[in-house]
Amino acid sequence: MNLMNMDSENRVVLNVGGIRHETYKATLKKIPATRLSRLTEALGNYDPVLNEYFFDRHPGVFAQVLNYYRTGKLHYPTDVCGPLFEEELSFWGLDSNQVEPCCWMTYTQHRNTQETLAVLDRLDLDTEKPTDEEVAKKFGFEDAYNKGKVNWWQHLKPQMWSLFDEPYSSNAAKIIGIISVFFICVSIISFCLKTHPDMRVPYIRNITVKTASQNTSWVLDKTQTNAHVAFFYIECVCNAWFTFEIMVRFISSPSKLRFITSSVNIIDYIATLSFFIDLILQRFASHLENADILEFFSIIRIMRLFKLTRHSSGLKILIQTFRASAKELTLLVFFLVLGIVIFASLVYYAERIQINPHNDFNSIPLGLWWALVTMTTVGYGDMTPKTYIGMFVGALCALAGVLTIALPVPVIVSNFTMYYSHTQARAKLPKRRRRVCPIELTQPRRVPGQGGPGQCVNAGSGKLPSSNAPSTGSMDQTIRRMNANRTITKDVILPKMGMLPETKDPVGAV
Repeated sequence: MNLMNMDSENRVVLNVGGIRHETYKATLKKIPATRLSRLTEALGNYDPVLNEYFFDRHPGVFAQVLNYYRTGKLHYPTDVCGPLFEEELSFWGLDSNQVEPCCWMTYTQHRNTQETLAVLDRLDLDTEKPTDEEVAKKFGFEDAYNKGKVNWWQHLKPQMWSLFDEPYSSNAAKIIGIISVFFICVSIISFCLKTHPDMRVPYIRNITVKTASQNTSWVLDKTQTNAHVAFFYIECVCNAWFTFEIMVRFISSPSKLRFITSSVNIIDYIATLSFFIDLILQRFASHLENADILEFFSIIRIMRLFKLTRHSSGLKILIQTFRASAKELTLLVFFLVLGIVIFASLVYYAERIQINPHNDFNSIPLGLWWALVTMTTVGYGDMTPKTYIGMFVGALCALAGVLTIALPVPVIVSNFTMYYSHTQARAKLPKRRRRVCPIELTQPRRVPGQGGPGQCVNAGSGKLPSSNAPSTGSMDQTIRRMNANRTITKDVILPKMGMLPETKDPVGAV
């Protein structure tokens, strides 16, 4: 009998979310400096009538927490979200780094998801119209908005920005976006077509012939041509729009520093500036012999295609995919360079071992070009090995190239799929969700020396209840006692968490 009493005294009952767990006090002492290792009857969540501790926490996670005290191994439940599991571990005073290696990969998936969502937030892919308070905070006049003293410029500035930088914010912004895309396409097409021979005109030179009459003759030089004059006017109209767009977006931008340092905007600056430099060269330096070389820098106008990323979320995701796959791409380049150097050297010496009058590999640098087109499976065909040893080296080079390029591709595809799937999920997510405010319920505290445990003091008033009036604490404890009597077994997790099985009360009505 004494052994049974000692065993019952060493037991402790934990009611977590309506599920009652029973264990030994020595079990909870195995992990010191945690919430369960410091349980005392003086705590507010201890019920002396039921002799149990009540915690309004997630019962499913607590089953793994209690199992950690018993076995010393912390496993991650797959039916619980990662942040919820971390929050529960923090409440119980446990370290999340103690998760077992078998569950670590599954457990850390939520961290990758949170990083992905943070990246998508920076990409600004949301098409939902922000509230006035969010706009005021974004443009830095939140104080004026709270005081109701917003001037006309603070009203106009966000509208101008959304009109030129957020194509999906309104119908007018969509029209501006279509116009911008139209001028970008016209500028690129014009830049390409003006190099076609049918779109160019011969250059007319004025030659002064030194004769007695000092006559001036005009010579039509068909070896030197200029683009048709129509392309000049097309470029003028397009760049006038681009200049106007840059100025409006800069004036109305919420952050001037962020606008200036944006990579897409830098491309826009240089492309527009190259047009004006080209005008200056044509006006003042057309007689220079290297003027055509200076026109080479106008190729930066092709980079205006990156401006289309403002109008397409898919392009933003693609660019972000390459950024996220930078390590894999760097590894790919490293192995490619390594293989190119090795196989270029091998094929150079392989072709020199045997007598080969038609040897195409006169040096290792020439072999680098052959190794590059072979490893990338292009097979240009201008250089080919003629000896059997060289052919064997070429076969190895092609196989190594296929394996080297194929390995990082699934990682890049996986990153793109991850970003794209999260973007599609965010598009279907309700933007204005109801927020739940946490409310801490006041618990009745017992007064020592004032009757039994049924007499409680209201935490808000600090007065004892009347002897005639029913005590709130007594009613709560009576209800909990009835629930305890209805519990069939201890330490059993029910299929529906938080629901106790109801049976007929053996005592009857209370």
